Order: sequence, then C-alpha cells, then structure tokens
Amino acid sequence: MQMLVKLWRRGVATLGALALVMGPTPASAMRVSPMVVEMESQSGAAVARIEVQNINQGSLAFETRIYRMTLDADGNIVEEPADEDFLVFPPQGVLSPGARQVVRLQWAGAPDIAASQAYYVSVNQLPIAFAPADSENVAAQVQVVYNMRALVVVAPPGATPNVSAQSVRPVTYTPDSPPGSTEVAQSVRGLEITLANTGRRHAMMSGFNWRFEGTDTEGQPLRVDVSSEELNRAVGTGYVPALGQRTFRIPVLGFSDQPVRLTFFQ
Repeated sequence: MQMLVKLWRRGVATLGALALVMGPTPASAMRVSPMVVEMESQSGAAVARIEVQNINQGSLAFETRIYRMTLDADGNIVEEPADEDFLVFPPQGVLSPGARQVVRLQWAGAPDIAASQAYYVSVNQLPIAFAPADSENVAAQVQVVYNMRALVVVAPPGATPNVSAQSVRPVTYTPDSPPGSTEVAQSVRGLEITLANTGRRHAMMSGFNWRFEGTDTEGQPLRVDVSSEELNRAVGTGYVPALGQRTFRIPVLGFSDQPVRLTFFQ
C-alpha cells in the first residue's frame, strides 16, 4: 500500500524587522510591498495600504495577522497579538499566479496616543492541499510556506523625533547572519553606537548620512562618512523608537579608543 507523507515547513522572511535589518531574504512565493509603512493616529493618515503579489506558479492562499512590537536597546523584539488595533480588509484571500491584492489598513486604536507605536503586519501563506500523486514512486512531497512581515508604525499627529548619540565606541562583534543563511558569521571590528530618542515620534535613522569624527590609531584626525545606502545594508531602517533608544554595530574601521563624535546630515 502506498504511503504519502506531506511535510510542511515554514520559511520566514522578515524585516530587519524585524530585527529591523533589511538584509537578503530567501526566494519566496510572494512579495509584500512596501515593507515599511508610517501612519498617524488621526484623519486621513490613519489609513494605509500594502500589496500582496503571488509570484508562484500555483495559487497562493494567505491571511494577515497584526502584532504589537516593542524593542529593547539592543533591538530584541517582544511581540504580542494586536489584531484589534486595526481594521484590515481583506484579512485573507486567494491569489492566482501573478495576481495582486491590495490590503487596506485602518487604525482602530486611540486617536490620541502619547507616542509612536510599532507593529508588524504578518502576511502568512497558507498551505494548500496537494493534488493526488500521479506516480506511485513519489514517497513524499514538501511544501514551503512563507511568512512576510511589514513594519507599520503609528505616530501621534504633529509629533517629532529628537535623536542624539549617547555613545560611540570601537568594538569587535559578530554580525547577525542573513535570514535563511546557514553560514557562521565571522567577528569583525567596527563601532557600537547607542542612539537615544527623546521625541514622541519614532525615527528612521538610515534616512540620514552619518559622520564619525575622532582620531586613528596613530593619534591623527580621522573622519568617516557612512551613506544612507550603506546604512540600509548594515542596519536596515535604523529604527529608533519614540522615547527609547537603540544600539547599532557597523563595520567602520580605523578609530582609536578615544571618544568618537557622531553627527547626521542629508
């Protein structure tokens, strides 16, 4: 008697999100865009849209779930279900090959939130039943289903960020491996930067260029500019929560152990 084994394996492609690092992701059966959405808690800015596209050769069934996200200074994520904070339409669907679906998000939380709140919309591919096997020689079938996450941040109207560098110091660290990678990352030398945000609105610090100024290992003046494109590759969005702080590590070489000054410019 033929035995057919169905194996389900979940692949996860996230935002640097949701370590909030926009790094390379494995090939997937769907595309979600944009991957970062900024909203406000009142008026027309309380509505946003994301698009789900089926880039698979078969049908794609999906559902959406929303999670509230908090971060500590090192970017460690604590999440909890928060579907009640948004109205989502449609919350689920089935797409034919190549088809697209716009998903509408409407803020349903308090209109007068004190500070920005971060969420992610998780678009989960649902397993579809396999067709009966055509050959008795097929002993197993594997289906990979994906979970794509988009960062959504809701801010109070009129709120602004206020970001400053609390500390910058040379360190040796081990970078996080890209999602899906099995390679062991090697230690690198770079700078550890702690940014504090005293404003009521979050900040996406990769939208700026960063300038580091200090001395090199021979005591000579040293200045290094890191472009927003380079920062996006290293730290993703550079998200710093409202009324909070984040620590980033980037591979900038050459500085001595003397104080390093950091400024931002566009």
